[in-house]
Amino acid sequence: QVQLVESGGGLVQAGGSLRLSCAASGRTLSSYVVGWFRQHSGKEREFVGGINWSGSSTSFGDSVKGRFTISRDNAKNTVYLQMNSLKPEDTAVYYCAAGFKSGSTWASTYSFWGQGTQVTVSS
Repeated sequence: QVQLVESGGGLVQAGGSLRLSCAASGRTLSSYVVGWFRQHSGKEREFVGGINWSGSSTSFGDSVKGRFTISRDNAKNTVYLQMNSLKPEDTAVYYCAAGFKSGSTWASTYSFWGQGTQVTVSS
């Protein structure tokens, strides 16, 4: 199985950018599709975006379309979430997850999860 570790979170002003990384160990990440989710305090986990095995296809939740992008570097066993034009409502804990169902927006379809990284956007 694969172990995932997110990094890159922090505090940023509204309108700013952050890049999150999801580094894998234990097994090659190219064997999995990867999704990014976020969880606001007291709410259910929300799909942010996903990327297929090769990186040729990505999908995003409506709230981040046009602002966030996802890429992967399979040679580095890492997936990235580039977040631009950040808003205070983007404040959440962000998780990456690995699974086998390309394009899925459902958290239950992802088998492996990282521990999460906090993103805080100040107004």
